[in-house]
Amino acid sequence: MNRELIGDLLAFLAVVRERSFTRAAVKLDVSQSALSQTVRRLEERLGIRLLNRTTRSVAPTQAGERLFLRIGSKFEEIDGELAELSRLSDKPAGIIRITSTEYAADAILMPALAKLLPKYPDIKVEVIIDYGLTNIVAEQYDAGIRPGELVAKDMIAVRVSSDLRMAVVGSPSYFKTHKKPRTPQDLTGHNCINLRLPTHGGRLYAWEFEKDGRELDVRVEGQLVFNGAGALLGAALKGFGLAYLTESQVKQQLSSGQLVRVLSDWCPSFAGYHLYYPSRRQSSAAFSLLVDALRYRG
Repeated sequence: MNRELIGDLLAFLAVVRERSFTRAAVKLDVSQSALSQTVRRLEERLGIRLLNRTTRSVAPTQAGERLFLRIGSKFEEIDGELAELSRLSDKPAGIIRITSTEYAADAILMPALAKLLPKYPDIKVEVIIDYGLTNIVAEQYDAGIRPGELVAKDMIAVRVSSDLRMAVVGSPSYFKTHKKPRTPQDLTGHNCINLRLPTHGGRLYAWEFEKDGRELDVRVEGQLVFNGAGALLGAALKGFGLAYLTESQVKQQLSSGQLVRVLSDWCPSFAGYHLYYPSRRQSSAAFSLLVDALRYRG
């Protein structure tokens, strides 16, 4: 159906509803003669008279009445749906899909959702745990949460955490049988728990160190390899070896004495987590609320 035919049908419906070319023309903001020509064009296209015209009144023919009853309700449904969508654009509702690392979901996203979702029961959030550099447009996510250094330049990025600092930790039971390392090079004599991430091409993550302007990457060895930070922490607590995690991930365990920190003077800081999403995205009310709830305010 072409646009011209849709316009002709809308003109016809207006005339039937108003039972007057004059009133319908005012409602449509067109001249009476232009409206009359539009309806006549529709009749010629269909090859049948739709309206009976007199000097005092306008009434649909049998064919016109049938057309009015068949299509009038359809256009009303369309108008109603468009009006509903317009209302939804300002109503905090809908599903938001987010890709996040495990730690960011637990430490950053969940606390924000705990405050947001009870206030807005029509907002639903789907969280997918993924460590890769997910193409959120191709995968149909609304947003992602990753360290700022990993966010593509063509994305809008909103800081959702402070800068993070790394920590090398081990359990007291592990250090009963292993001497504490004093330099990163000493790690070659330790059982280190490795991390394999898709963000590093599937390779084992090299532990990054920095001191006095000197940068050093150490590829450690050990008996265990995981693809998630939660498993690393669990293994370190059980005394399997040393783990390389963020300070915030092990803060509680360090305070309680479950873990012991080493090489603190060598551990660098890096850009905190950011929420990122396409710049061309038309933000819904629900998404805007989530962004505001996650925004880091220092």
